[in-house]
Amino acid sequence: MILKIIYRNLLYKPLNALLSLLLLALSVAIISLLLVTGRQINQKLDNDLKDIDLVVGAKGSPLQLVLSAVYHVDAPTGNINEQKLLELTDNPMVEKVYPLSYGDSYRGYRILGTDTSYISLYGGTLASGRLFAADMEVVVGATVAARTGLKTGSVFHGTHGEAEAGEAHEHADYKVCGVLLPTGTVLDNLILSTTNSVWLIHHPAHHDEGNEKEAEAGHDHETAHDHENEAKHNTTGNRPENAAEAAPEKEITAALIKFRSPLGIMTMPRMINAQTNMQAAVPALEINRLLNLMGVGIAALQGIAAAIMLIAGLSVFVSLYNRLKERRYEHALMRSMGSSRGFIFNLLVAEGILLSAFGFLFGMALSRLGISLLNQVAKKDFRFTFASGFVQQEVWLLGITLLIGIIAAAIPAAKAYKLNIAKTLSDG
Repeated sequence: MILKIIYRNLLYKPLNALLSLLLLALSVAIISLLLVTGRQINQKLDNDLKDIDLVVGAKGSPLQLVLSAVYHVDAPTGNINEQKLLELTDNPMVEKVYPLSYGDSYRGYRILGTDTSYISLYGGTLASGRLFAADMEVVVGATVAARTGLKTGSVFHGTHGEAEAGEAHEHADYKVCGVLLPTGTVLDNLILSTTNSVWLIHHPAHHDEGNEKEAEAGHDHETAHDHENEAKHNTTGNRPENAAEAAPEKEITAALIKFRSPLGIMTMPRMINAQTNMQAAVPALEINRLLNLMGVGIAALQGIAAAIMLIAGLSVFVSLYNRLKERRYEHALMRSMGSSRGFIFNLLVAEGILLSAFGFLFGMALSRLGISLLNQVAKKDFRFTFASGFVQQEVWLLGITLLIGIIAAAIPAAKAYKLNIAKTLSDG
């Protein structure tokens, strides 16, 4: 019965009710969208950062270096000499170095030259096949496999650069030897191979040089076998392949460093930046700066959404208050026919709550539509999609929305509660 009366009341002036509903929905949608995306962006940044204390690369923007080397969403600042990096690995404060070499992609997904310890850094496990052990073998992330159709045994050609329409390296075949399970990290969007594979694609002279020297030295089968085992061992170790005999002209794109103690973070960045032609960036600091910059815009949007929500509450109040004046006679008749003061009071409060509840539901629908549209851009540009599930803060948002409806309806309901039946009917 109450719901039927409320429904009739809302339809009495549908434009007023619709305006209140749209304002509430818009404010809820904006706040919900910021809550969901902000939470997932922070989780994504934390998951990808893992135990990385320092990023070393070419001189340039430290934020660009971190975004390209840790999150793989930006172009690198350049290349660095491998030999200079090897000098850092001998530092007693350094626990682990993860070399990174890239420049090619497959259907927009980056091909990364590194060693298998990089997979362990993100807790990667195999869904099928095995880890790469030789040049031109690759392990693909779960998202790459799902969206490109690559599987164990597949053969493909890399594309120069990160554009899907780039020039293909048809002279060299990559072979998929393994596929990883989903990790929820940047590992899902990468194609991983040995550092030497990247060198062979772009500088085949390195490979030819090695063959010529081997032929001149007249290595026998046993020596060649030992050399191969050594290469495989170094590929999965702390340094790039053939680290001890690295040629000065060999270059890598960047390196991720983990220290044994916090002392390394305090001293190494300044030393590298001042004494070498390389750049050291502390990813935690750079990401905090980025989040602070983003935080200003997010706070502004949240403020706008809160203002819209307050305006929506005011709109509900004005709508109910004006309607109360027009329905005073109706309420007096209801009282004279046996309806209690509490019934009239609860009727108006319920009307405000129902209007707020519908505004919340409509706003959540708009929020999920916004996430879907945002995913179209994020999936293409950043290889990342937002989940559309509920977050805990949205429960608080529901409570705030309903509270606004109750407060907006409370004053008109209180006036209806104090209604003078005889005077209203005589004036009627």
